[in-house]
Amino acid sequence: MTISSSLNAGVAGLTANATRLGTIADNIANSATYGYKRMEADFHSMVISSQGGTYSAGGVRTTTQRLIDQRGALVASNNPTDLAVRGAGLLPVARASEINAGNGQSQMLLSTTGSFRTDANGYLASESGLVLLGWPANPDGTIPTYPRDTADGLEPVQVNVNQFTGEPTTRISLGVNLPATATEAAAAGDSSELSIEYYDNMGTSESLSVEFTPNVPATGVSNEWTMTITDSALPGVVIGEYTLTFDDSRTAGGTLASVTTVAGGAYDPATGEFEVTVDGGPMAVNIGLIGDSDGLTQLSDVFAPVSISKDGTPVGNMTSVEVDANGMVHAFFDTGITRTIYQIPLVSMPNPNGMVAYDQQTYAASPESGTFFLWDAGDGPTGDIVAYAREESTTDVAGELTSMIETQRAYTSNAKVIQTVDEMLQETANIKR
Repeated sequence: MTISSSLNAGVAGLTANATRLGTIADNIANSATYGYKRMEADFHSMVISSQGGTYSAGGVRTTTQRLIDQRGALVASNNPTDLAVRGAGLLPVARASEINAGNGQSQMLLSTTGSFRTDANGYLASESGLVLLGWPANPDGTIPTYPRDTADGLEPVQVNVNQFTGEPTTRISLGVNLPATATEAAAAGDSSELSIEYYDNMGTSESLSVEFTPNVPATGVSNEWTMTITDSALPGVVIGEYTLTFDDSRTAGGTLASVTTVAGGAYDPATGEFEVTVDGGPMAVNIGLIGDSDGLTQLSDVFAPVSISKDGTPVGNMTSVEVDANGMVHAFFDTGITRTIYQIPLVSMPNPNGMVAYDQQTYAASPESGTFFLWDAGDGPTGDIVAYAREESTTDVAGELTSMIETQRAYTSNAKVIQTVDEMLQETANIKR
């Protein structure tokens, strides 16, 4: 009985070391595979003999585990949508074949790195057929509230490289100097006009016409002007009219003393602005605070637009897409504006090593891994997302070669045990002769 159990233990040893050699071979084969997580084989002794009496060898058995929570080194690349996770968390992806089939919600898979580029449909996809998933942003770039314990809110990240966009002008700041001599008695009373371009809701160029008319008194100096604003999109309509009075004191000479609203939105002395309604909607116009020299002034004898600033941009073409550390996908346009179009969450779970492994270094949640949760990158237990980077394999080739030598010696030793048992059984058979 003891000799027979020795033979079984030797066979179990051969099987266990063959399994370990298989994991070593897999690790070495994938030593250059981005995002590969090394396999590990653990040996466990089997004890089947009871205390006392004849000893019976139980042998050994193996369990294998993929160490998904191990992180490889990050290497730089030149693709802005090469992504890697620095720290805990995984990127949500889906198979392109499932998305293109259009049969409903595709299965969410997880990966720690990927090289994504736009495919024929505009999806950010890898060469292995994995599409990046994310939450779509609102038109204003904000991210709506999505459920964090399910993948139902995730959509394939789709980039329209031929997309046009523009931003309407909603705010204008005026820095203009008005001639003080124009409000003196016997002045000519000529108006000064300023045209300011703005962009409407459709990205079309329009203009505001701001006319400054001095109030010429019979005697002395009035220091008073009438500012009239019209919109090229609304011909013949005055959208704002204001009476401006300037200070002539020694300490605050040339600054605004008061603003009286005749038509349009009321002037707010706390902000230095008022609101007029152009054809596309309300627009804030800042002329400066009372007593402040940064807005409208009345000095010397020249009419001079000192500074005019505004928001809004004309229609532009998308030039590139990048992902920041918090997972925000930004689209860049040739007009200089940036739009947030998606957010990529990071997925975490209690036991990442318990996930089910699939091809292309992807994984899926399982009962052993625990329930998953979708975090903002850099929040909670997750790390951040690194663009222009890939994660290398976690295989240590030198360590695997050392383990291979150990496994080979152990396999040879177990084979020797079987050979010895065979010789002993042969001697037992020879007793009969």
